[in-house]
This record gives sequence, C-alpha cells and structure tokens, in this order.
Amino acid sequence: MRREAAKRKLASQQARRAKQAKRRKQVAVITSAAVVVVVVVAVVLLSTVGSSGDDSTTAAAGGADARPASVSCSYPSEGPAAKPAQAPPSEDVSTQGTVGVTLQTNSGAIPLTLDRSLAPCTVNSFVSLAQQGYFDATSCHRLTTSAGLQVLQCGDPSGTGTGGPGYTIPDEVSPELTYGRGTLAMAKTAAPNSGGSQFFMVYGDSQLPPEYTVFGSISPEGLQVVDGVARAGDDGSNGPGDGAPAQPVTIQTATVG
Repeated sequence: MRREAAKRKLASQQARRAKQAKRRKQVAVITSAAVVVVVVVAVVLLSTVGSSGDDSTTAAAGGADARPASVSCSYPSEGPAAKPAQAPPSEDVSTQGTVGVTLQTNSGAIPLTLDRSLAPCTVNSFVSLAQQGYFDATSCHRLTTSAGLQVLQCGDPSGTGTGGPGYTIPDEVSPELTYGRGTLAMAKTAAPNSGGSQFFMVYGDSQLPPEYTVFGSISPEGLQVVDGVARAGDDGSNGPGDGAPAQPVTIQTATVG
C-alpha cells in the first residue's frame, strides 16, 4: 500500500513538475514576445522622437528666428578718437540678416559679409563707421605669418595699433568660437569689452582663445587678396612673423551694400 501511495505521490509530483515546466515555457515565450513588442515600440518611439526632434530642431532654429528682432547695445566713450567718429545708435539694433561691405584696397577688393545674428552690436558699429568714412584712407598695420596666428589686422586710422573710434563695443562671444580661414573678427585689448574699430581677417587657421568677437566672413576673392599680402611677408617689427605688411595695404574705401 505504501509503495502504491509512493507511486501515486511520485506521479503527482511529476505531473505537477511537467505542468510547472510547461507554464515556465509559456511565460518565457510570452516574455520574449513582450520584449520584441517593447523593442518594436521603442524603435517606433525613437523614430517618432527623431522625426519630432527634426521638427524640434527646426522649431529651435525657428526659435532663433523667434528671438527679439532687435536689441540694445552699449557704446561707452573711451579716450580720444583716432579719427572723428560718432557712436552708432544703441537702441533697436537689428539681430536679423547680413550686410555686405567691400573694402577697396590698393591690392584689390575684399568683400565681407557681416552677420547680425552673430554679433548685432558689432555689426551695427562697423556699418556705422564704414558709412561715416572712418575706414577710408587707412592702412592695415599688422600682419602675422607664424603658424597658429595668420591674420591681417586693420581699422586703426593712426596705423599704430592703439587707435580707436573714441568708444568701445561689447564682446559678443561664446566658448564654441574658432578662428578658421575666412573668419572676420574684432581685435581688442586684454580687457573685456574693449573692442573699437580694429578688426582682423583670418587667412590661415589661427589658435586663439574664444575671446574675440566673430562678426562675419571674407569672400573667396577677398581671401585671394589677403593671401597675396601674406605671401609678401611682414617686416618683423613686432617679432618674427609679426609686423607691418611688407607689401603695404591701404583701405581706400569701405562701402556698405
């Protein structure tokens, strides 16, 4: 009797184990299916989010367009002007669009594109000075030709590297700024917000800290003119690879538009 009872108990245990194994198998299949569903849903969600992200990016770009159409700028007085000039209007300064300026030099024309979205206060000042004739009949006083700093610097009517318009402009910079070939940027002293009228045109990649306002770019034909000046070298008056251009450069006129 005990043996029969043991057999029945064993049979019952085997049946229970078989049922549990079957249940585990079913659970495993369901879990796998659920994982597949989750993965598919995740892919769909990612694709949807990606599409939405594109829309969001567009919206963000549109958000840039949605920023204020104008800003206020500060142009505090700073010492005597190297050439008579008036500070530009400081209210309702546009942040939209670009402005073309052509520097006609004795070495050829250098067309520039100023970008208000990059630096509205700087562009506002530069355009105002150009319209006042401030850059006309002025020399580009500095050329650097060493590796890591290849720029032609202009905008000082005194030709000494110390002159300015009698006011300063605010820095408009960000940590991401780089200074590759074709960059148009403002020169300044070591102090913040010390830019004025001096600017530099980058003809070779230059390793500079992101402290100099980038406000536009130089056209390919303009870069060819600067390249020609650079090939002639500098006089080394500030040290090796840094001085006045050996081939003097004069901005005859600066024309807006």
